[in-house]
Amino acid sequence: MPLEFTLNGTRVRVEPRPGESLLEVLRERCGITSLKDGCSPQGQCGCCLSLVDGDPKVTCAMPATSAAGKSVVTLEGVGVEERALIAGAFAAANGLQCGFCIPGIALRAKHLTDRNPDPTREEIARAIDVHLCRCTGYVKILDAIQLLAAAKRGTPLPPPETDGRVGRRLAKVDAGRMALGTRAYVADLTAPGMLHGAVVLSRHARARVVRIDTSRARAVPGVRAVATAADVPGERWYGLLYDDWPGFVAEGEEVRCAGDVLAAVVADDRHTAREAARLVAVTYEPLPPVLDPEAALAPGAPRVNPKHENLLSRTVIRRGDAEAALAASAHVVSGTWTTQRIEHAYLEPESAFAEPLPDGRLRLCTQGQGIFDDRRQVARFLGVPPERVFVELMPNGGAFGGKEDMAVQAHAALLATLTGRPVQVTLSREESVRLHPKRHPITLRYTAGCDAEGRLTAVRARIVGDSGAYASVGGKVLERAAGHATGPYRVPNVDVESVAAYTNNPPCGAMRGFGANQAHFAIEGCLDLLARQAGLDPWEIRWRNALEVGDVFCTGQVLEKSVGIKQTLTAVKAGYDAARRAGHAVGIACGVKNSGIGNGVEEWGRARLVVEPGGTVSLFNGYTEMGQGLLTVLVQFAVEVTGLPAGTFVPRVDSTYELDCGQTTGSRATLFGGRAVVEAARRLRADLDAGRSLADLAGRVYEGEVVIRDTTAPGADVAKIKTHTAYGFATQVVVLDGEGRVSRVIAAHDVGRAVNPALCEGQVEGAVHMGLGYALTEELPCPDGIPATFKLRELGVLRARDMPEVEVILVEDPEPEGPLGAKGVGEIGLVPTAAAVASALEAFDGVRRYRLPMKDSPAARAMSVGRIRSAR
Repeated sequence: MPLEFTLNGTRVRVEPRPGESLLEVLRERCGITSLKDGCSPQGQCGCCLSLVDGDPKVTCAMPATSAAGKSVVTLEGVGVEERALIAGAFAAANGLQCGFCIPGIALRAKHLTDRNPDPTREEIARAIDVHLCRCTGYVKILDAIQLLAAAKRGTPLPPPETDGRVGRRLAKVDAGRMALGTRAYVADLTAPGMLHGAVVLSRHARARVVRIDTSRARAVPGVRAVATAADVPGERWYGLLYDDWPGFVAEGEEVRCAGDVLAAVVADDRHTAREAARLVAVTYEPLPPVLDPEAALAPGAPRVNPKHENLLSRTVIRRGDAEAALAASAHVVSGTWTTQRIEHAYLEPESAFAEPLPDGRLRLCTQGQGIFDDRRQVARFLGVPPERVFVELMPNGGAFGGKEDMAVQAHAALLATLTGRPVQVTLSREESVRLHPKRHPITLRYTAGCDAEGRLTAVRARIVGDSGAYASVGGKVLERAAGHATGPYRVPNVDVESVAAYTNNPPCGAMRGFGANQAHFAIEGCLDLLARQAGLDPWEIRWRNALEVGDVFCTGQVLEKSVGIKQTLTAVKAGYDAARRAGHAVGIACGVKNSGIGNGVEEWGRARLVVEPGGTVSLFNGYTEMGQGLLTVLVQFAVEVTGLPAGTFVPRVDSTYELDCGQTTGSRATLFGGRAVVEAARRLRADLDAGRSLADLAGRVYEGEVVIRDTTAPGADVAKIKTHTAYGFATQVVVLDGEGRVSRVIAAHDVGRAVNPALCEGQVEGAVHMGLGYALTEELPCPDGIPATFKLRELGVLRARDMPEVEVILVEDPEPEGPLGAKGVGEIGLVPTAAAVASALEAFDGVRRYRLPMKDSPAARAMSVGRIRSAR
């Protein structure tokens, strides 16, 4: 039945199918892409907001028919001058990171400031409660909305920062377009003749697949192909470290988790593809799932994955004689700490676009964290050489480690190959939760000792992590937990064993912090327990044990430079003391996080500066921008070295040049990518200094290549242990109010050199937001191996009204092996947070908590999210 309404001032007439949402009508029938689909039909992320008869509505939960005769306004319909104010306010405040959530928030901000010209921060936080941002921690979003309100009252916006030198607060690359929703993500792409794909996922955590019947799906009008394992022309199994993850599970094989793909359907439109996918009939023989990692390691346990035994990895670090040192210690504490499975909850669900090119190659548009790894795995899947796949990074709507592994890139590529037409495959929120790897749940059994003065003598730790059905990078996560088991402290005797196990739970892989978070929850708890026994203030025991240059890290590496932990302790001391004097419950914790994967892995930084005929310089690099600001800081390195204006440089990430750097992980993209850009920029600067102009240099390509081969594997028998290139350090203080709610966080972070202070602050603010959720509200239970919920509010990610005040203090202890002194800051921000919250809660109610999330606490009960009510 025809539907008529007014869209941005123009009368439109469409014919939606029964049950179609207003979001689907606006995006698929009207071409409005400022609205994003982050959770439909939940209506819980706010990315799809529009104004309907002047009222803000989440359109994914709104039947299209309810818009009949009404006025619908999206950002595309806002006046030119106000659009410029919106874009300018968010750019000036650096109030955006990945940008996926921002157009919806921006439209809400327009509505709010139309009705309330001078809103308080509390009023803004309440107004945007339906909106979820996983990146920013909301601090700079509130700043941006306050700037917008002031601008609409007549106060000029701050002029945009155009000075791109290192240390300046240069506005984020593409900030204006992100704020207005005009920068395309993968799901926004269109192409003539484009088809849409949908996947069929397992209903069981473990079962034998007896039969996959695709006949009813193939018979649906508009279906162009249905693919199963039999249609894969190349290698069906892929993975980052082990090829143990099948793109399709075949008949006769076992499904190993609830995210396994059994078939993929491609059709003329998204709705037809999904309807047909529901008609694929799979006959299962259910089998008992292996759900406990320690049970999986027991003799006789069923083998989870045919490509690898259930013991995925074991890392052992031993220095000195821990047993003897513990026996001689004045104080000894023991405990078992447990951490939970966490959903990444990035706002942009997984999406991939593949398009056959006239020259026989395949163009792959991906949001992945390592486009060359995507190319390698897709090429093997298709049975073609890598050069037959041209891969291009699209804007990434958040990742946090969860987009390292393949999602639907291979499926989109296969469907495009089978049909000879462009294909887009985009997951729903539920499919995303089912399919991609999570943060590891880990059990950590610790014993730690100190002498009578509170100086650590020994740490013994036994660590077991659940890596789920596929390896991903789970072995490396548990390796990292082992290497960070003693935190940023001087410990002369160390005995650590850390293992990762396969189970039939959802896979677990990389997530911000990468095992260091879990280890710090335990070691910082030990410090608090020892402080009580030794009669020391929690700040003081950390100061006495904090690492300095010349000390030995947990792994045996002697730290030779850029060890800023004591500077961060000094930075928080005044705030810590003041809060305690005021009678508040106060907690403190410290953290360390490697920058660079290290542990014997060869690493690279690769960049190309290409002088274009029009006077711009294309800046190619191999790492992924996913909201952290990488492309902006790479531009700043180029500006600092060449002296050219920031607007000269145009960042690009694709396979035009062979710049394979692996995954954007390990807080290494700035560290190594920046060094490569500096190297290339110095070559360009030499030609500029010789008197040549950019016009003279058009067509020249300047290379930057950095190779890191000097790190050592855990346990390596070498003369000099160097497990990592660099380390970031942090101290965080958590202050509770009189009711036990988190009211303030002070976060002091050693960043080496703050290339862009605004982006550094934003990274820390966003990480603190994630760390508070990790501490108090976030979890993904998986009874019977199946996620208990797919709803964003129930997953526990904090909303704006849940966030306390966050004070960020940037400490600069320059890293000689970093570009112009910089090192990575993307992960360290939440490494100490949960432990600091636990410390504050114990100060409040005397209860030492050993399990995350701490939902039994008054701080958690004060939050608006994290109550799992839904049945699957």
